[in-house]
Parts: sequence; C-alpha cells; structure tokens
Amino acid sequence: MMKRLIEAATKRFRQPASLVAVMAVLSLFNLVAFHLPLFELVVGCVEPGANAWLIVCSFVVLILAANFMVYYLLVYTLRMVGKVLVALTFVCNAVALYFVNTYEVLMTRDMMGNLFNTRLSEASGFFSLTPVVYLLLLGLPPCLYLFVRRYELGSLRRMLVSVGAAIGLIVVVAVANMGNILWIDHNAPRIGSLFMPWSYVANTVRHFNHQRMINRQEILLPDATIASDDRALCVLVIGESARRENFSLYGYERRTNPLLEADSVVIYVAEASATSTTAAVKAIVDHKPTGELYEILPNYLYRNGVDVVWRTTNWGEPPLHIAKHHTLSELKAQYPEADGRYDAILLEGLADEIAASQSDKLLVVLHTSTSHGPTYFKKYPEEFERFAPVCTTVEMAKADREELINAYDNTILYTDYLLHSVIELLRSVDDRKSAMIYISDHGESLGEGNVYMHGMVSAAMAPKEQTEIPFIVWRSGSDSELRSLDKVGHYHIFHSVMDFLDVESEVYDERMSIFE
Repeated sequence: MMKRLIEAATKRFRQPASLVAVMAVLSLFNLVAFHLPLFELVVGCVEPGANAWLIVCSFVVLILAANFMVYYLLVYTLRMVGKVLVALTFVCNAVALYFVNTYEVLMTRDMMGNLFNTRLSEASGFFSLTPVVYLLLLGLPPCLYLFVRRYELGSLRRMLVSVGAAIGLIVVVAVANMGNILWIDHNAPRIGSLFMPWSYVANTVRHFNHQRMINRQEILLPDATIASDDRALCVLVIGESARRENFSLYGYERRTNPLLEADSVVIYVAEASATSTTAAVKAIVDHKPTGELYEILPNYLYRNGVDVVWRTTNWGEPPLHIAKHHTLSELKAQYPEADGRYDAILLEGLADEIAASQSDKLLVVLHTSTSHGPTYFKKYPEEFERFAPVCTTVEMAKADREELINAYDNTILYTDYLLHSVIELLRSVDDRKSAMIYISDHGESLGEGNVYMHGMVSAAMAPKEQTEIPFIVWRSGSDSELRSLDKVGHYHIFHSVMDFLDVESEVYDERMSIFE
C-alpha cells in the first residue's frame, strides 16, 4: 500500500505542473517557514478583536501575494537566472531567520550596514552548527523543489492574469486597512524589517544609497586658528559596545574598574546617539547632528595645523584625510612581537610616536574593539578572566546568562587596564598638558528582554542597555578644570577636544565643551 502511494506521488511529481502552482507552493513555504517572528510581533502590537484578525489576515494575504508575484515574474521573464535569484532568497531567508531568532535582530538599514561593515574575522565569531541546520532544513528544500520540479511556463495571458490577481489582492488589502494607516505607520519599521525577503533586500539598497550619500564630497568647515602655543595632547579613546551599567565607576557591584577608581578620573552620564558603530563613530567626530557630511574632527584639526594620529583595531569610521592612520594590519606589521588579538596593540610604540611629534597640538584617537560580541571571551588576555566561568558559545540566546555576563565583564576589566595604561603614558609626558577622554560608540544588550548585542533598531527605539554609555575623563594638572554637566553625549567630543587644544573656530560651541 505504502509502496503504491509513493509510486503514485513520484509519478505525479514527475508530471509537469503549472508555473502558477510551483510559485504558489514556494510562496506558501516562505510564509510558513520564515514569518513566525513577524506574526509574533504583529500579534503583540494589536489589541485583541476583529480588527486584530483583519490585520493578521491582511499580512498573510500580503506576504503570499507579494512573494508569488515576484517569484512568478522572475522565473517567467529570466528563466534560469530567475530561478537562481529566487533560490538565493530562500538561502538568505534561512540565514536571516537564524539571526532574528538567535539574536533578536531586525533586518533594518542599520543592521545591513553592520553586516556589510563586519570583517571576516568578526563574522567567523558568529559561526556555529545551528545556522547550518537552518540552511539544511529551511534554505535547501525550497531550492531543491524549485530546480527539480518540472513545470510549464504557460502563456503570456496566464502570466498577466496571475500577476494581475496578485496585484488585485494587494490592492484589496490596502483598501481594507485604510483605517489602520496610523497603526501601520507607527509599526512599519519593525514589521518591515521582518518581511522576508523584502526586509534585507530593501534595506541593503537603502544602506548602499545611504553610504553613497555620506561618502560624497565633505563640506569643509570654516578655517580654524590655534589660539596658543601651549603644548597640549588629547587622547580620545572610542570604546566598542561598552555599556555604562557594567562599569563599577558608575556603581556596578563588581569591581570592573579597579585601576580607574584610583586614577582620579571624572565620569559623566552619557547617552549614545546611535546603536551602530558606523553612525556612532561619525557622531563622535561630528560637530552637530546632521544628515550632511561635514568635515569631521580629525580631518578638520589636521587641515588647520594639529598633528593627528588615528590607531584602530575596529572599523566603521568616516573617511579620514590625515597622514597617520594606522589600521590593525599595519600595527601588526610594525610591531610583530605584539599580540594582535587584543587592543593593547594600540599602545605599542605610542609613546615614541607622541615624542616624535613636532606640533604643539596633538590629537591621538584610539578606536578599540574590546567589548564587541558575540565572542566576548576572545577579547581579552587570559589573565583578565577574573569572572568565571565564561560563555564560549556564539548562540547567546542559548548561553547561561551568568556566564555571558562574566565574559562581558572581563572585557570591561580589560578596558579598565587599557585606559589606565593610557593615563600612565600621559603622566610620563611632562612637556605637554594632557587629557584622556573615553566614550563608547554604543552600549550592549546581554539578554534583557531576550535582546542581545546592538544595532537592531535606532537609538530612539533601542533599550537603555544599548544607549547608556560611559564617558570618562582624566586630565593632567589643575589648569583644565571640568564643568559639571547633567548629561553629555557623542557631540560633546568635537567641542571638548577643540577647547582643550585651544583651537578657535566659528563652529565651536562653548556650551558643548566639558572643559572650563
């Protein structure tokens, strides 16, 4: 009996089906396999009742109709190329769903920016067997079905009727939800980021269009003048994913800052302006919030006679137009005896580079990567593993939360050491007044509300763990008193550095400086 059923099913499978049927099957698979997170979000955002059913059913119809229409048009018009493109969406859907389920991410423009700005060395930190399972169970079956199943393209008339019917359903859904326009507008960013494959396709286009806009010719700021010949050195340390909550300087119960606590540093309450590295670093070196590409702090100072050094183990900074820009690969080549796995390499040879500067005014920027997830346990040397046991899996949702926090806290302990080392270096510079300013690009979620890492949503929508950041200052002597400010942020950096280095300009805003 079973054998006859299998033979009958095989025979039927070998018979050509209509392209309409094949695309309908794929659209249904897409709906069922990849949109559970979207419907969980929708259900959580609507009040129970008839209107909730309307919204949920509308999304079912919309997903089926939109994907059917696109799949049909791609395969009908492009034949084999269209099949490859459709298959690619299922592979990408499987990978996207893995990240959505594992890290609670949303496929926004910022998230796609994070993806394209992630280097292979960091991307490998996300690898585990689970995404392979997602690919095998959700990505591979529809691809095999698409390439193995025989079908007939059908006539042009059938294609027009089928596509027209799909468009008609989309129009009906739109008309039926005219009364839900405000609800849709309010929730569109989150809902749209879970609509597969439209979320990552549309936001990839938006990301590259955004990059094209910000990489255009920068707008030069008014010329600046150096107001004094006093020798001054400012070291700006840009942290990575360091949240204020886990710094003992701010009241955390664990002593994650034992060295800084003895260094007479000043702390400020700060809020991040963005939750992705690219946007946050741009804000740190920008003079005001703007969508325009104005000349950033290191370029501006360098053009006006300040010696600028930028050392980085990270990425995502705006285009730099300075003479001394040292990337991780360059630092490794220059200091082969140093351990390039950790941010201490940023300090290698720094004292000599400072001593060699002939300029009265010197800005050093250290762009770190110390607390970048998910492999926190790889971000610090063994001797800094004070809090144990630590999480060693990249699937953070499956990790023991205490172990995850242990690993993260060890990165903050290592940050404490790095900042203390910078302060000790500055104490040895006796021919310049000096200051260190530390600010993180953004914070980090460690499982609060089942949210992990950062960059899933904008700063306005992000949880406080991703926006509450440390802002720590040390200065030499008593001639650089600090102002008492209730709250500061990324845009205070530009004006504070200008003030400390005695650089005068029309764009300088005294109210945004932390120095008296």
